[in-house]
Amino acid sequence: MDTKFSVALHILTMISESSDVMTSQALAESVGTNASYIRKVIALLKNAGLIQSQQGKAGYELSKEPKDISLLDIYFATQEVSHIQLFQQHQHANRACPVGKHIAGAVSPIFASVEKQLEEDLAQQSLDNVIENLYAEAKQNRI
Repeated sequence: MDTKFSVALHILTMISESSDVMTSQALAESVGTNASYIRKVIALLKNAGLIQSQQGKAGYELSKEPKDISLLDIYFATQEVSHIQLFQQHQHANRACPVGKHIAGAVSPIFASVEKQLEEDLAQQSLDNVIENLYAEAKQNRI
């Protein structure tokens, strides 16, 4: 998994919680990257219907309430997949070897189980959970 998922969480949280207009440049400064990368992630979020912008008006807004945006929705949007696949099988196992011949079948159910569990966990969490954690973290670290 690349960083688009965590960057999208940052972007969506900023859009949700900021009273300022969130342009790609302002978001890039907060994320610590360049505006062109932010625009790529924003395009993915817009294509998934998670954010919207209005022509002639700067900035972005959420298309739904944070509680109605699951982390799984965000994952699928940013990774451009329809299911989670964390583990890749190596492609050239020696079929003449007793391990090489059966290793894919041996690990596939384990991989599938872990990926299914992650999908279920992400579906149960929302952007609202991230926002709540953000405020709890900020409150805890206030001196």
